[in-house]
Amino acid sequence: MSEPERLPTAITRLLGIDHPVLLAPMGGVAGGALAGAVSSGGGLGLIGAGYADPALGFGSDGWIRDEFVKAGNHAVGIGFITWALDRRPRALDVALESEPHAVMLSFGDIAPYAAKIRDAGATLICQVQTLRDAREAADKGAQIVVAQGTEAGGHGADRATLPLVPAVADAVAPVPVAAAGGIADGRGLAAALILGAEGAMIGTRFWATPEALGHANQKALIERSGGDDTLRTSVFDTARGIVWPEPWTGRAIRNAFADAWDGRDDELRAEGPAMRERFFVAQREGVTDMAVTFAGEGLDLIADRPGAGALVERIVAEAIVALATAPRPG
Repeated sequence: MSEPERLPTAITRLLGIDHPVLLAPMGGVAGGALAGAVSSGGGLGLIGAGYADPALGFGSDGWIRDEFVKAGNHAVGIGFITWALDRRPRALDVALESEPHAVMLSFGDIAPYAAKIRDAGATLICQVQTLRDAREAADKGAQIVVAQGTEAGGHGADRATLPLVPAVADAVAPVPVAAAGGIADGRGLAAALILGAEGAMIGTRFWATPEALGHANQKALIERSGGDDTLRTSVFDTARGIVWPEPWTGRAIRNAFADAWDGRDDELRAEGPAMRERFFVAQREGVTDMAVTFAGEGLDLIADRPGAGALVERIVAEAIVALATAPRPG
């Protein structure tokens, strides 16, 4: 059997990986098994520690250690929500004990952590949503900048991927950029490379894999939903008792709970702990009419549930074909 083709870029050379595909560190979804599988396929898997808050069922010290073990012998990294890490900085120390290949910080000031991460030998990845934040991240030591468009699942802001990526690539050069937001197949990866990115960070597409954490009902919901079924909202954070700083909101699949409460955050907050407990029960039991399923606009391109390692190779093969067969002038 012949070796699969590769797409070498500045990101693959920096990280020492075969393919410019990075797993988005989705909290409660990207555990060690998924991260390890993505790395086994030649990309870079990132464990999603999220808020590093044990109350949410993931992100505790023990959970972080266990997920690195579950990744096996594959080189993986880890991602944190930066403003939450400010409240529990010990979580980074715990992660660094496992010698991550990379650490990704999103949504906050990386300055307090940049030197520690780089001194530990990990590559520092920083996700941004604006041109100003991209320049600031590069100035503060980010070695890879992820330009995240509003099409992404989970938390983000307002800029669209298509115009944001080339602007960030120009602004932070020679720091390499990965594109994120709405990318779910090889055509998206090819587009990112043409826009000046050196790779793509992909989340929702990898949720629909056997290795991903999360309830099977939510994986099935992802497969049968489309981008038109998503919305940006703060209602699911309010339901969980989480207060996100502006301007970030979450993109998720619209459901009955969102239809009832979107835009009524103050009223929802007044429902108190009883509502919060009901919400967490729904999350654990996969009651998709109430539970949050964060997902991006690339949902239309998801129709199966392959293994994550094979999915990396498929995305890269599709990208190579897309780049080779793109229309050319003349």
